[in-house]
Amino acid sequence: MEMLEKLTDEELVELYVNDTNEAFDILLLRHKSKVFSYIYHSVKDRDLANDLFQETFIKAITTIRQGRYTEKGKFIAWISRIAHNLIIDYFRRERNENTISNEESGVDLFNNVKLCDECIEDYMVREQVFEDVAKLMEHLPENQKEVLKMRYFEDLSFKEIADNTGVSINTALGRMRYAILNMRKLAEDNKIMLDC
Repeated sequence: MEMLEKLTDEELVELYVNDTNEAFDILLLRHKSKVFSYIYHSVKDRDLANDLFQETFIKAITTIRQGRYTEKGKFIAWISRIAHNLIIDYFRRERNENTISNEESGVDLFNNVKLCDECIEDYMVREQVFEDVAKLMEHLPENQKEVLKMRYFEDLSFKEIADNTGVSINTALGRMRYAILNMRKLAEDNKIMLDC
């Protein structure tokens, strides 16, 4: 089990595909706090969050077992997207059961900043920024791209990044710093606004 904990998400998925069930247990332990927090923050109901959390990982297990997992290097982004889609599905079902007509009220209930944490425009802007950042990352040197992916997609600490890449923490931090500087320069050169 200790050996498995040192593996990357992708290595664990590969082992799970090949019938090492403990590999998925490690993935679950590694990401459960972040995924549950995201769901709970969205639905603000602990029982519902538990249900959606379980549904998220059941869907992940099913997808991996069916050989349909293709997100190399992005397990946490992939599992978060599953959770996000299940949350949206839940709210759609709720909305259909408690049908509210936007037209009758004269107020946009589903895109009103006062009634929700995030409006559609905020979500779309954040998604566009994420896409722009992902595109910019592809132009970075491999060692800088590796650190960024581990930090943001796999949510690893700089100590874990240093251990996984065989460098010191200071080197990992330095690579991150240069990656951010290079991405800013690339964004400026391509007139991409990254802050929203």
